[in-house]
Amino acid sequence: MKYQAIAALAPLALLLSACTTVQPAYKDTGTRMSPCVEGGPDTVAQKFYDLRTGQPTQGLPNAQLLAKYRPYLSDKLYQTLLKASGENGRDPALMQGDIFSSLPAGPDSASVADASTIPNTDARNIPLRVSLSRSGSKPVEWQDEVLMVREGTCWTVDDIRYTSQAPHLDGGSLSQRLLK
Repeated sequence: MKYQAIAALAPLALLLSACTTVQPAYKDTGTRMSPCVEGGPDTVAQKFYDLRTGQPTQGLPNAQLLAKYRPYLSDKLYQTLLKASGENGRDPALMQGDIFSSLPAGPDSASVADASTIPNTDARNIPLRVSLSRSGSKPVEWQDEVLMVREGTCWTVDDIRYTSQAPHLDGGSLSQRLLK
């Protein structure tokens, strides 16, 4: 009798365990063969901007600088930048000014919004606001948006949307501008 009760409850237990299994929104987040930076999307984005403000540059990055940025950049953005920096007849607008921000002088400080306010922890991409500023005789503050994507277990910068009043590069975002 005892064995009959257990045998009768076994299918019910299997059915209930199937109901409580949680599946992530995305099972496969892809792979990434290159090195990456540890941390969540906001941490990686902040580290990228800390590198940019600590070592500011103008125009398209050369191969040496791209190698330094590689752990922070998505495969797609890295390849697009690599192609754009190697092309003959480069766009003069991409040779001057900071291509990673809306303003040509670029920021000297940046603060990335906290990603903990993003409700979906299974997200593959997350846009984050970045508060940027440039000190000087006329201090300037503006915001841009950085699109972070998950590649394997890494978060990387996939695009930068120029959201200030009058961005110095047209196209709306870094990727769109590079593809022109």
